Amino acid sequence: MNLSMLLEMAADADGDRIAVGTRRDGLTYRELLELSRRYGSQIGRLDAQALAYLDLNSPTCIALLFGCSYAGVPFAPINYRWTDQQVGRALERLAPVAVVAGADFTARVESSDSVSLLDLSTPDTAADAVAARNEHSPAVLLFTSGTSGDPKAAVLRSSNLVPYVVSTVEFFNAGPEEAILVSVPPYHIASVSSALTSVYSGRRIVQLPAFHPESWVDLAAEEAITHAMVVPTMLGRILDVLEQRGQRLDALRHLSYGGGRMPVETVERALALLPGVDLVNAYGLTETSSTIAVLGPEDHRIAAASNDPSVRARLGSVGRPIPSIELEVRSDDGSVLPAGAAGEVWVRGEQVSGEYLSHSAVAEGGWYPTRDHGHLDADGYLFLHGRADDVIVRGGENIAPAEIEDCLRSHKAVADVAVVGVPDAEWGERVDAVVVLAAGKAAGIEELQELVRAALRSTRVPAQIHYRDELPYNELGKLLRRQVRTELAALLEGVTA
Repeated sequence: MNLSMLLEMAADADGDRIAVGTRRDGLTYRELLELSRRYGSQIGRLDAQALAYLDLNSPTCIALLFGCSYAGVPFAPINYRWTDQQVGRALERLAPVAVVAGADFTARVESSDSVSLLDLSTPDTAADAVAARNEHSPAVLLFTSGTSGDPKAAVLRSSNLVPYVVSTVEFFNAGPEEAILVSVPPYHIASVSSALTSVYSGRRIVQLPAFHPESWVDLAAEEAITHAMVVPTMLGRILDVLEQRGQRLDALRHLSYGGGRMPVETVERALALLPGVDLVNAYGLTETSSTIAVLGPEDHRIAAASNDPSVRARLGSVGRPIPSIELEVRSDDGSVLPAGAAGEVWVRGEQVSGEYLSHSAVAEGGWYPTRDHGHLDADGYLFLHGRADDVIVRGGENIAPAEIEDCLRSHKAVADVAVVGVPDAEWGERVDAVVVLAAGKAAGIEELQELVRAALRSTRVPAQIHYRDELPYNELGKLLRRQVRTELAALLEGVTA
């Protein structure tokens, strides 16, 4: 079973239901199917190993996702925020490649013998493409976010994506009034998985070309959005708008978040401002075809209402593995760790690819090391501490930045914080913190150090605390921790030189 078959099933179930776009002029499932087949016919005649997409969210993007499945060519959305050099390098790695670029991005594509622009302004009149039935062929190529180096191109096959869809969504279970607002960019796994699961469930897809909190709230109200998915930085800004306007989103039923660590304070704020909305924390990776663990609506409510610290702490977890996923936390020597012990998260399941254009990272037995560091509690809830590379090794002791960040963030004057390890002659690494203060608030270095000492222990106390106006994040809300670490290391070298 491949991706195009998901669309065929939906069109057979209710071809007249709107699949993507506004209630007034959206594409029906029958129209989306026909457009996808036309694109598939056009793409299939090209001498290309991939179809790259360089543009904002649009119905064309979704039609191309399924059209590529018809053509048997992988769909490869490119990060339009990259520099021209980065875009060029990505296209070279995909070559020979055809590129669909929006009007604002066409000039950024340098055509060559192996890179060509595909004009879709006059769609193929033939809609006779027949789905290639090889589920093991690459279906989607996604470049990783590249927060710690050059991005890698992850390979997702239909044999990864389809099992994820059918194991997490019931076919056509959405009512005709349901609509999901997709505001993450096309090159993010959440955008791809939202398109596939929404089509399979029969839920209308409404796309925001680029995220702005005011536009998000306006569109959610105008289109009576019932479902949405956001990343942490988006949610905080959306809540700001709702609070400033005193506005409610009466149609909204389900809001999932993921893609980075969500501060517990933001979750608690969302529960207060959106009392009738089911909150879901969805944890996943590009290499796992999206979600592998979920903190569901009832988990949120139970944790928020509990006086038991261990239960309430689950608001800071990413929930428990979905039924189709096996998950273990392992030590550096590969042994499986018991509840409470921190190590690297490993996963296994049909949806797990762990494959890149350059190599496969899947180990013996089909297990994939996520490079995320965390622990499971006694009831199987997963708590993430950060990337394995982020762990600070001080005098042989592993220290997770997350617990120190959570402690510092509990101070009413701290708006944001990043904790990193910097080189230290005595300990190997020392703990440093970069703090962003809330507007009009103040907190001294010793005051913050004492807060950590009292809540945790002396080895967790930042040796230095640096104040900044803001922290660096990528466009998906992930902290660029490596950039912070590099800056502080350079500062240290300057001091000791």
